[in-house]
Amino acid sequence: MGYDLPEGVEIRGRYDEEFGGILSKDALQFVADLHRELKNDIEYAMDCRKEAQTRYNNGELPGFDPATKLIRDSDWVCAAVPPPLADRRVEITGPVDRKMVINALNSGAKVFMADFEDALSPTWENLMRGQVNLRDAINGTIMFHDKGRDRVYKLNQHTATLFVRPRGWHLPEAHILIDGHPATACLVDFGLYFFHNHSLFRQTQGRGFGPFFYIPKMEHSREAKIWNRVFEKAEKVAGIDKGSIRATVLIETLPAVFQMDEILHELKNHSAGLNCGRWGYIFSYIKTFQAHPDRLLPDRVQVSMTQHFMKSYSDLLIRTCHRRVVHAMGGMAAQIPIKDDPEANEAAMELVRKDKLREVEAGHDGTWAAHPSLIPTIMEVFNGRMGDKANQIQDKADAVGSFTEADLLQLPRGVRTMEGLRLNISVGIQYLAAWFTGVGSVPLYGLMEDAATAEISRAQIWQWLRYGADLDGDGLGVKVTPPLFDRVVAEEMARIASEVGKDRFESGRYEEACNLFTRQCMAPKLDDFLTLDAYNKIVVLDEFCIV
Repeated sequence: MGYDLPEGVEIRGRYDEEFGGILSKDALQFVADLHRELKNDIEYAMDCRKEAQTRYNNGELPGFDPATKLIRDSDWVCAAVPPPLADRRVEITGPVDRKMVINALNSGAKVFMADFEDALSPTWENLMRGQVNLRDAINGTIMFHDKGRDRVYKLNQHTATLFVRPRGWHLPEAHILIDGHPATACLVDFGLYFFHNHSLFRQTQGRGFGPFFYIPKMEHSREAKIWNRVFEKAEKVAGIDKGSIRATVLIETLPAVFQMDEILHELKNHSAGLNCGRWGYIFSYIKTFQAHPDRLLPDRVQVSMTQHFMKSYSDLLIRTCHRRVVHAMGGMAAQIPIKDDPEANEAAMELVRKDKLREVEAGHDGTWAAHPSLIPTIMEVFNGRMGDKANQIQDKADAVGSFTEADLLQLPRGVRTMEGLRLNISVGIQYLAAWFTGVGSVPLYGLMEDAATAEISRAQIWQWLRYGADLDGDGLGVKVTPPLFDRVVAEEMARIASEVGKDRFESGRYEEACNLFTRQCMAPKLDDFLTLDAYNKIVVLDEFCIV
């Protein structure tokens, strides 16, 4: 028993007959062709990221590129919005496990973004079962029997439109080798999904267009150019019209905010707008300014969208998208129901209402929710402002105003506290422990945490340790030092053990997560991504596939 493989491709994940339907010889050949054609360009783009970070570490600040001023100043627009994408006022996101896929598609949201990235722990099982689940969803055959509740889940007649988010350029897929090297993870996610589903998707949900994607972690328009080549090659192989594939790019890195026009220009015929990936954006601010002791952030709960640099980022994204006649999507509402405390739950829902009212009044065409229970509340807010209009693109197309580099880089105001340090430690360790066990979307303290918020926790602690940050919000004159960090980690580990229970703590991977998390927080150099180091802990190679 084994996979039928094209030349130069090796599968090192376990064999499963159901996975074999996804990992067909033709599908793997398609992925391998993409990988081989684009490998050098991807490596160059990653080298450019490193070079840019070196410049920032040496004192340079991100900014608008003078060489592309003509693109920013010229009047041009992206391809017309396809009819199935006109109304995106509420989108739900989540991992690609079977029950989640069904519930999200049935949620009442306009769009479901099925996530192979920050909300997923990329184990071999999760990745391959996720591909099976999406294929079954598009086929309309997906169902799930919850034996504990004795309940069968299946799709409603009317469902959300499906988008898929592959992983970022920087991640490898160690279970698949192409010419002896790990495959580019995003091309695996994109390639397998597109190959098996483009035809039926276009006949059903896409109404002649699609498939539709979200693209993460972009830092420069050269990366958008590579994605455009991926889409053009896929359309040519499938024999479908150019511009059929559409993609929304997450603006979740600080360098990318200065490249929004350029990114849309590269993806012009494949663009479905931009999205405010605000948690990743905060992480990127810390990462970009890792060598700047004058840019220490306050507690992460204080870095809201009302901070000047965050509001400027959101407003510029809206203006840019509407000028180019595409959607400007708002950020994530990460709140989850607090079932045992109605008062606290209503307070959380009020925060959601205020945040979404801010977004829709600013001009966003839609927004994200992490949990189905939020959708009626958010839909009510957007309906109240937008009414029967599908979006606000034309309403805000002539918006005026200018945004300087200083606006987009302004240091957020606020204070640092011991409670903020404790929260970062607790969230980081608990998230990583769950990720090690195959769970990438984790409910903690009333919020749905994913890799982006764990990255903020890790990077912020590293920054505070590196520069001995004052916990100035407590009024006690305490600095963040290695001895203090060690003590608080020990206290938080004891608290986690108490909260989750002795049996779960001992059978989980909390100690392993704590070791990796603390090592990264105290490293002399900030690692680019927490998940790159952690990935080696979840790779399981089939012994029969290793020579």
